[in-house]
Amino acid sequence: MTEPFDITAVGGAPDLQAEPMLINIGPSHPATHATLRFQATLDGETILDLVPEFGYLHRGFEKESEAATWTQVIPYTDRLNYVSPLMNNVGYAMAVEKLCGIEITERCKYVRVIISELSRIIDHMVCIGTNMVDLGALTNFWYFWKPREEVYFLIEELCGQRLTTSYTRIGGAMADLPEGWTDRLLAVCRGVIPECIADVNALLTKNRIFIERTMGVGPITAKDAVALGFTGPCLRAAGVPLDLRKDEPYLVYDRFDFDVPVGEAGDTCDRYMVRMEEMRQSLRIIEQAVAQLPGGPIDIGDPRFILPPKAQVYENIEALMNHFKFIMEGVKVPAGEVYSATEAANGELGFYIVSRGGGGPYKIKVRPPCFPLFQGIPHLVKGQMLADLIAVLGSVNIIAGELDR
Repeated sequence: MTEPFDITAVGGAPDLQAEPMLINIGPSHPATHATLRFQATLDGETILDLVPEFGYLHRGFEKESEAATWTQVIPYTDRLNYVSPLMNNVGYAMAVEKLCGIEITERCKYVRVIISELSRIIDHMVCIGTNMVDLGALTNFWYFWKPREEVYFLIEELCGQRLTTSYTRIGGAMADLPEGWTDRLLAVCRGVIPECIADVNALLTKNRIFIERTMGVGPITAKDAVALGFTGPCLRAAGVPLDLRKDEPYLVYDRFDFDVPVGEAGDTCDRYMVRMEEMRQSLRIIEQAVAQLPGGPIDIGDPRFILPPKAQVYENIEALMNHFKFIMEGVKVPAGEVYSATEAANGELGFYIVSRGGGGPYKIKVRPPCFPLFQGIPHLVKGQMLADLIAVLGSVNIIAGELDR
Protein backbone atom coordinates (compact mmCIF):
# COMPACT_ATOMS: atom_id res chain seq x y z
CA MET A 1 0.00 0.00 0.00
CA THR A 2 1.40 3.45 -1.00
CA GLU A 3 1.26 6.68 0.99
CA PRO A 4 -1.53 9.08 -0.05
CA PHE A 5 0.95 11.96 -0.52
CA ASP A 6 4.37 11.73 -2.06
CA ILE A 7 6.46 14.30 -0.22
CA THR A 8 9.99 14.40 -1.55
CA ALA A 9 12.61 14.98 1.07
CA VAL A 10 15.05 17.82 0.27
CA GLY A 11 18.15 17.97 2.44
CA GLY A 12 16.50 15.69 4.97
CA ALA A 13 13.38 17.94 5.34
CA PRO A 14 10.05 17.55 3.56
CA ASP A 15 9.57 19.89 0.56
CA LEU A 16 6.18 21.54 1.05
CA GLN A 17 6.62 24.17 -1.69
CA ALA A 18 3.88 24.24 -4.26
CA GLU A 19 3.37 25.94 -7.60
CA PRO A 20 1.67 29.38 -7.53
CA MET A 21 -2.08 29.01 -7.61
CA LEU A 22 -4.33 30.98 -9.95
CA ILE A 23 -7.79 31.82 -8.58
CA ASN A 24 -10.73 34.01 -9.55
CA ILE A 25 -12.11 36.49 -7.02
CA GLY A 26 -15.53 37.78 -7.97
CA PRO A 27 -17.78 38.79 -9.53
CA SER A 28 -19.94 36.68 -7.20
CA HIS A 29 -17.83 37.50 -4.15
CA PRO A 30 -19.73 39.81 -1.71
CA ALA A 31 -16.84 42.29 -1.62
CA THR A 32 -16.73 42.68 -5.41
CA HIS A 33 -20.35 43.83 -5.60
CA ALA A 34 -21.32 41.53 -8.46
CA THR A 35 -19.50 43.43 -11.18
CA LEU A 36 -15.78 43.34 -10.40
CA ARG A 37 -13.49 40.41 -11.02
CA PHE A 38 -9.86 39.76 -10.13
CA GLN A 39 -7.55 37.04 -11.28
CA ALA A 40 -5.04 36.47 -8.52
CA THR A 41 -1.81 34.49 -8.54
CA LEU A 42 -1.12 33.27 -5.01
CA ASP A 43 1.77 31.73 -3.16
CA GLY A 44 -0.10 30.30 -0.22
CA GLU A 45 -2.11 33.34 0.88
CA THR A 46 0.37 35.89 -0.46
CA ILE A 47 -0.64 37.76 -3.61
CA LEU A 48 2.07 37.47 -6.25
CA ASP A 49 0.09 39.15 -9.01
CA LEU A 50 -3.40 40.48 -9.58
CA VAL A 51 -5.22 41.27 -12.81
CA PRO A 52 -8.42 43.36 -12.46
CA GLU A 53 -11.20 42.93 -14.96
CA PHE A 54 -13.47 45.88 -15.42
CA GLY A 55 -17.10 45.16 -14.77
CA TYR A 56 -20.06 46.08 -16.89
CA LEU A 57 -23.36 47.48 -15.73
CA HIS A 58 -24.47 47.94 -19.34
CA ARG A 59 -25.12 51.64 -18.83
CA GLY A 60 -23.16 52.70 -21.89
CA PHE A 61 -23.13 56.31 -20.73
CA GLU A 62 -20.86 57.74 -23.39
CA LYS A 63 -22.59 56.05 -26.33
CA GLU A 64 -26.11 56.62 -25.03
CA SER A 65 -25.37 60.31 -24.64
CA GLU A 66 -24.82 60.65 -28.39
CA ALA A 67 -28.48 59.83 -29.00
CA ALA A 68 -29.88 62.26 -26.42
CA THR A 69 -30.35 66.00 -26.06
CA TRP A 70 -28.08 67.92 -23.71
CA THR A 71 -30.72 67.89 -20.98
CA GLN A 72 -31.60 64.23 -21.49
CA VAL A 73 -28.01 63.31 -20.61
CA ILE A 74 -28.49 64.49 -17.01
CA PRO A 75 -30.34 61.31 -15.85
CA TYR A 76 -27.50 59.24 -17.31
CA THR A 77 -25.02 61.05 -15.06
CA ASP A 78 -26.94 59.78 -12.01
CA ARG A 79 -25.91 56.24 -12.92
CA LEU A 80 -22.17 56.99 -13.06
CA ASN A 81 -21.91 57.18 -9.30
CA TYR A 82 -25.24 56.19 -7.81
CA VAL A 83 -23.98 56.88 -4.27
CA SER A 84 -23.56 60.62 -4.85
CA PRO A 85 -25.50 61.42 -8.07
CA LEU A 86 -26.01 65.11 -7.26
CA MET A 87 -22.30 65.72 -7.71
CA ASN A 88 -22.42 64.11 -11.15
CA ASN A 89 -25.38 66.32 -12.10
CA VAL A 90 -23.39 69.40 -11.08
CA GLY A 91 -20.21 68.34 -12.90
CA TYR A 92 -22.00 67.67 -16.18
CA ALA A 93 -24.10 70.85 -16.08
CA MET A 94 -20.95 72.90 -15.44
CA ALA A 95 -19.24 71.37 -18.47
CA VAL A 96 -22.11 72.27 -20.82
CA GLU A 97 -22.41 75.74 -19.30
CA LYS A 98 -18.69 76.29 -19.83
CA LEU A 99 -19.12 75.52 -23.52
CA CYS A 100 -22.15 77.81 -23.72
CA GLY A 101 -20.42 80.63 -21.84
CA ILE A 102 -23.18 80.68 -19.22
CA GLU A 103 -22.65 82.33 -15.84
CA ILE A 104 -25.20 80.84 -13.45
CA THR A 105 -26.80 82.85 -10.66
CA GLU A 106 -25.15 83.36 -7.29
CA ARG A 107 -27.93 81.46 -5.51
CA CYS A 108 -27.52 78.50 -7.83
CA LYS A 109 -23.76 78.40 -7.15
CA TYR A 110 -24.36 78.16 -3.41
CA VAL A 111 -27.08 75.55 -3.80
CA ARG A 112 -24.78 73.44 -5.96
CA VAL A 113 -22.06 73.65 -3.31
CA ILE A 114 -24.49 72.56 -0.59
CA ILE A 115 -25.82 69.56 -2.48
CA SER A 116 -22.30 68.54 -3.54
CA GLU A 117 -21.01 68.53 0.03
CA LEU A 118 -24.05 66.63 1.24
CA SER A 119 -23.32 64.06 -1.45
CA ARG A 120 -19.67 63.86 -0.40
CA ILE A 121 -20.72 63.07 3.17
CA ILE A 122 -23.10 60.24 2.29
CA ASP A 123 -20.64 58.85 -0.27
CA HIS A 124 -17.92 58.65 2.38
CA MET A 125 -20.39 57.05 4.80
CA VAL A 126 -21.18 54.30 2.33
CA CYS A 127 -17.48 53.80 1.63
CA ILE A 128 -16.45 53.49 5.27
CA GLY A 129 -19.54 51.53 6.29
CA THR A 130 -19.21 48.90 3.55
CA ASN A 131 -15.45 48.73 4.01
CA MET A 132 -16.02 47.79 7.63
CA VAL A 133 -18.75 45.29 6.71
CA ASP A 134 -16.24 43.56 4.45
CA LEU A 135 -13.91 43.35 7.47
CA GLY A 136 -16.65 41.94 9.70
CA ALA A 137 -17.57 45.12 11.58
CA LEU A 138 -21.25 45.56 10.76
CA THR A 139 -22.15 48.08 13.49
CA ASN A 140 -20.46 51.01 11.76
CA PHE A 141 -22.64 50.55 8.71
CA TRP A 142 -25.77 50.89 10.84
CA TYR A 143 -24.37 53.94 12.60
CA PHE A 144 -24.02 55.64 9.21
CA TRP A 145 -27.41 54.42 8.02
CA LYS A 146 -29.39 56.97 10.06
CA PRO A 147 -27.66 60.15 8.78
CA ARG A 148 -27.80 58.82 5.23
CA GLU A 149 -31.53 58.37 5.55
CA GLU A 150 -31.91 61.88 6.94
CA VAL A 151 -29.97 63.27 3.98
CA TYR A 152 -32.04 61.22 1.55
CA PHE A 153 -35.19 62.77 3.05
CA LEU A 154 -33.72 66.19 2.27
CA ILE A 155 -32.83 65.16 -1.26
CA GLU A 156 -36.29 63.69 -1.81
CA GLU A 157 -37.85 66.94 -0.67
CA LEU A 158 -35.56 68.86 -2.99
CA CYS A 159 -36.10 66.98 -6.21
CA GLY A 160 -38.66 64.22 -5.64
CA GLN A 161 -36.11 61.42 -5.90
CA ARG A 162 -33.76 59.74 -3.45
CA LEU A 163 -31.21 57.95 -5.62
CA THR A 164 -31.46 59.13 -9.23
CA THR A 165 -31.81 62.85 -8.63
CA SER A 166 -31.37 64.59 -12.03
CA TYR A 167 -31.55 67.86 -10.12
CA THR A 168 -29.47 70.28 -12.18
CA ARG A 169 -30.41 71.93 -15.43
CA ILE A 170 -28.22 73.72 -17.93
CA GLY A 171 -28.25 77.24 -16.55
CA GLY A 172 -29.72 76.41 -13.16
CA ALA A 173 -31.65 73.73 -11.34
CA MET A 174 -35.01 72.02 -11.69
CA ALA A 175 -36.41 73.89 -8.67
CA ASP A 176 -35.42 76.23 -5.87
CA LEU A 177 -34.97 75.07 -2.27
CA PRO A 178 -38.29 74.25 -0.58
CA GLU A 179 -39.42 76.58 2.19
CA GLY A 180 -37.67 75.80 5.46
CA TRP A 181 -35.31 73.35 3.74
CA THR A 182 -32.13 75.04 5.00
CA ASP A 183 -33.41 74.85 8.60
CA ARG A 184 -33.97 71.12 8.27
CA LEU A 185 -30.58 70.82 6.57
CA LEU A 186 -28.81 72.55 9.46
CA ALA A 187 -30.67 70.39 11.97
CA VAL A 188 -29.26 67.27 10.27
CA CYS A 189 -25.78 68.74 9.87
CA ARG A 190 -25.60 69.85 13.51
CA GLY A 191 -27.63 67.22 15.31
CA VAL A 192 -27.35 63.94 13.41
CA ILE A 193 -24.23 63.68 11.27
CA PRO A 194 -21.56 64.80 13.81
CA GLU A 195 -22.90 62.38 16.42
CA CYS A 196 -22.71 59.43 14.03
CA ILE A 197 -19.21 60.38 12.89
CA ALA A 198 -18.17 60.51 16.55
CA ASP A 199 -19.73 57.08 17.20
CA VAL A 200 -17.85 55.45 14.33
CA ASN A 201 -14.68 57.26 15.30
CA ALA A 202 -15.00 55.89 18.85
CA LEU A 203 -15.54 52.37 17.53
CA LEU A 204 -12.74 52.27 15.01
CA THR A 205 -9.96 54.80 15.24
CA LYS A 206 -8.24 53.25 18.28
CA ASN A 207 -9.60 49.76 17.82
CA ARG A 208 -6.72 47.26 17.82
CA ILE A 209 -8.36 44.89 15.33
CA PHE A 210 -9.14 47.75 12.95
CA ILE A 211 -5.61 49.14 13.22
CA GLU A 212 -3.99 45.77 12.54
CA ARG A 213 -6.29 45.10 9.59
CA THR A 214 -5.68 48.51 7.96
CA MET A 215 -2.38 50.09 9.02
CA GLY A 216 0.34 49.25 6.51
CA VAL A 217 -2.22 47.46 4.33
CA GLY A 218 -2.33 48.49 0.68
CA PRO A 219 0.13 51.40 0.94
CA ILE A 220 1.18 53.57 -1.96
CA THR A 221 3.72 56.36 -2.24
CA ALA A 222 2.82 59.83 -3.41
CA LYS A 223 4.92 59.39 -6.54
CA ASP A 224 3.23 56.12 -7.51
CA ALA A 225 -0.23 57.48 -6.75
CA VAL A 226 0.35 60.42 -9.08
CA ALA A 227 1.79 58.14 -11.76
CA LEU A 228 -1.30 55.90 -11.63
CA GLY A 229 -3.68 58.84 -11.94
CA PHE A 230 -5.04 58.68 -8.41
CA THR A 231 -7.11 61.64 -7.27
CA GLY A 232 -9.40 62.41 -4.35
CA PRO A 233 -9.09 60.83 -0.89
CA CYS A 234 -6.84 58.02 -2.16
CA LEU A 235 -4.30 60.53 -3.47
CA ARG A 236 -4.54 62.79 -0.45
CA ALA A 237 -4.07 59.78 1.85
CA ALA A 238 -0.71 59.28 0.12
CA GLY A 239 0.34 62.80 1.12
CA VAL A 240 -0.54 64.82 -1.99
CA PRO A 241 -2.80 67.76 -0.99
CA LEU A 242 -4.47 68.07 -4.41
CA ASP A 243 -8.09 69.17 -4.16
CA LEU A 244 -9.75 70.94 -7.09
CA ARG A 245 -11.92 72.90 -4.66
CA LYS A 246 -8.71 74.57 -3.44
CA ASP A 247 -6.35 74.33 -6.40
CA GLU A 248 -8.80 75.19 -9.19
CA PRO A 249 -11.76 76.70 -7.33
CA TYR A 250 -15.12 76.53 -9.07
CA LEU A 251 -18.61 77.70 -8.08
CA VAL A 252 -17.92 79.65 -4.83
CA TYR A 253 -15.51 77.31 -3.05
CA ASP A 254 -12.92 80.08 -2.82
CA ARG A 255 -15.21 81.92 -0.38
CA PHE A 256 -15.16 79.18 2.27
CA ASP A 257 -12.71 78.36 5.00
CA PHE A 258 -11.97 74.63 5.08
CA ASP A 259 -8.97 72.32 5.33
CA VAL A 260 -7.72 69.57 3.02
CA PRO A 261 -6.73 66.56 5.16
CA VAL A 262 -3.77 64.49 3.97
CA GLY A 263 -2.21 61.22 5.10
CA GLU A 264 1.35 59.93 5.14
CA ALA A 265 1.51 56.22 4.35
CA GLY A 266 -1.26 56.05 1.76
CA ASP A 267 -2.53 52.84 3.33
CA THR A 268 -6.05 51.66 4.12
CA CYS A 269 -5.99 53.34 7.53
CA ASP A 270 -5.01 56.70 6.02
CA ARG A 271 -7.76 56.48 3.42
CA TYR A 272 -10.24 55.95 6.26
CA MET A 273 -8.84 58.83 8.31
CA VAL A 274 -8.89 61.23 5.35
CA ARG A 275 -12.53 60.44 4.58
CA MET A 276 -13.57 60.87 8.21
CA GLU A 277 -11.98 64.34 8.30
CA GLU A 278 -13.39 65.29 4.90
CA MET A 279 -16.91 64.71 6.23
CA ARG A 280 -16.23 67.15 9.06
CA GLN A 281 -14.85 69.69 6.59
CA SER A 282 -17.91 69.29 4.37
CA LEU A 283 -20.07 70.17 7.36
CA ARG A 284 -18.01 73.36 7.79
CA ILE A 285 -18.58 74.26 4.14
CA ILE A 286 -22.33 73.66 4.36
CA GLU A 287 -22.59 75.87 7.45
CA GLN A 288 -20.82 78.72 5.67
CA ALA A 289 -22.77 78.23 2.43
CA VAL A 290 -26.11 78.39 4.23
CA ALA A 291 -25.02 81.50 6.15
CA GLN A 292 -24.01 83.22 2.89
CA LEU A 293 -26.88 81.87 0.76
CA PRO A 294 -28.18 84.81 -1.29
CA GLY A 295 -31.69 85.35 -2.59
CA GLY A 296 -32.65 85.70 -6.22
CA PRO A 297 -33.51 83.25 -8.98
CA ILE A 298 -32.20 79.70 -9.14
CA ASP A 299 -31.70 79.81 -12.94
CA ILE A 300 -30.54 82.37 -15.47
CA GLY A 301 -34.02 82.87 -16.96
CA ASP A 302 -32.69 82.87 -20.53
CA PRO A 303 -35.35 81.30 -22.82
CA ARG A 304 -32.59 79.83 -24.98
CA PHE A 305 -31.65 77.51 -22.12
CA ILE A 306 -34.51 77.51 -19.60
CA LEU A 307 -38.02 76.13 -20.13
CA PRO A 308 -40.76 78.79 -20.02
CA PRO A 309 -42.99 78.80 -16.92
CA LYS A 310 -45.74 76.21 -17.17
CA ALA A 311 -48.49 78.82 -16.75
CA GLN A 312 -47.25 80.63 -19.87
CA VAL A 313 -47.11 77.39 -21.84
CA TYR A 314 -50.84 76.94 -21.23
CA GLU A 315 -51.71 80.52 -22.14
CA ASN A 316 -49.68 81.77 -25.13
CA ILE A 317 -48.44 80.22 -28.36
CA GLU A 318 -44.86 81.56 -28.16
CA ALA A 319 -44.24 79.84 -24.85
CA LEU A 320 -45.90 76.66 -26.11
CA MET A 321 -43.71 76.57 -29.22
CA ASN A 322 -40.62 77.37 -27.19
CA HIS A 323 -41.43 74.53 -24.81
CA PHE A 324 -42.05 72.10 -27.70
CA LYS A 325 -38.81 72.93 -29.55
CA PHE A 326 -36.84 72.87 -26.31
CA ILE A 327 -38.05 69.35 -25.46
CA MET A 328 -37.91 67.88 -28.98
CA GLU A 329 -34.72 69.49 -30.29
CA GLY A 330 -32.81 70.31 -27.12
CA VAL A 331 -30.75 73.29 -26.01
CA LYS A 332 -28.65 74.75 -28.81
CA VAL A 333 -25.06 74.52 -27.63
CA PRO A 334 -22.45 76.27 -29.81
CA ALA A 335 -19.93 74.15 -31.69
CA GLY A 336 -16.69 73.48 -29.88
CA GLU A 337 -15.13 71.27 -27.25
CA VAL A 338 -14.37 71.69 -23.60
CA TYR A 339 -13.09 69.83 -20.55
CA SER A 340 -14.51 70.62 -17.14
CA ALA A 341 -13.63 68.89 -13.88
CA THR A 342 -14.99 68.95 -10.35
CA GLU A 343 -13.83 67.39 -7.08
CA ALA A 344 -16.24 64.50 -6.64
CA ALA A 345 -16.29 62.25 -3.59
CA ASN A 346 -13.76 59.81 -5.05
CA GLY A 347 -11.64 62.33 -6.91
CA GLU A 348 -11.54 64.27 -10.14
CA LEU A 349 -14.72 63.84 -12.17
CA GLY A 350 -14.17 65.34 -15.60
CA PHE A 351 -16.37 65.68 -18.67
CA TYR A 352 -14.82 66.22 -22.09
CA ILE A 353 -17.63 67.17 -24.43
CA VAL A 354 -17.72 67.94 -28.13
CA SER A 355 -20.53 69.88 -29.75
CA ARG A 356 -21.26 70.40 -33.42
CA GLY A 357 -23.85 73.03 -32.66
CA GLY A 358 -26.89 70.75 -32.44
CA GLY A 359 -29.36 70.01 -29.73
CA GLY A 360 -27.35 67.09 -28.39
CA PRO A 361 -23.72 66.17 -27.80
CA TYR A 362 -21.58 64.84 -30.64
CA LYS A 363 -19.29 63.09 -28.17
CA ILE A 364 -18.90 62.90 -24.40
CA LYS A 365 -15.95 61.29 -22.65
CA VAL A 366 -15.88 60.93 -18.89
CA ARG A 367 -12.86 60.98 -16.65
CA PRO A 368 -14.32 59.09 -13.66
CA PRO A 369 -12.17 58.96 -10.51
CA CYS A 370 -12.71 55.22 -9.97
CA PHE A 371 -11.22 54.13 -13.28
CA PRO A 372 -7.56 54.94 -12.38
CA LEU A 373 -8.13 53.72 -8.83
CA PHE A 374 -9.26 50.31 -10.02
CA GLN A 375 -6.31 49.89 -12.35
CA GLY A 376 -4.03 50.74 -9.41
CA ILE A 377 -5.29 47.99 -7.11
CA PRO A 378 -2.70 45.42 -8.28
CA HIS A 379 0.00 47.88 -7.25
CA LEU A 380 -1.58 48.21 -3.80
CA VAL A 381 -1.90 44.50 -3.01
CA LYS A 382 1.14 42.77 -4.51
CA GLY A 383 2.99 41.07 -1.67
CA GLN A 384 0.01 41.46 0.67
CA MET A 385 -2.14 38.70 2.08
CA LEU A 386 -5.27 37.61 0.25
CA ALA A 387 -7.48 38.85 3.10
CA ASP A 388 -5.92 42.30 2.71
CA LEU A 389 -7.33 42.59 -0.82
CA ILE A 390 -10.82 42.89 0.64
CA ALA A 391 -9.74 45.65 3.04
CA VAL A 392 -7.97 47.55 0.25
CA LEU A 393 -10.81 47.23 -2.25
CA GLY A 394 -13.31 48.71 0.19
CA SER A 395 -11.02 51.57 1.16
CA VAL A 396 -10.47 52.55 -2.47
CA ASN A 397 -14.27 52.71 -2.92
CA ILE A 398 -14.71 51.43 -6.45
CA ILE A 399 -18.05 52.46 -7.95
CA ALA A 400 -18.65 50.06 -10.81
CA GLY A 401 -20.87 52.49 -12.69
CA GLU A 402 -17.79 54.58 -13.38
CA LEU A 403 -15.90 51.65 -14.89
CA ASP A 404 -18.45 50.86 -17.57
CA ARG A 405 -17.42 51.70 -21.09
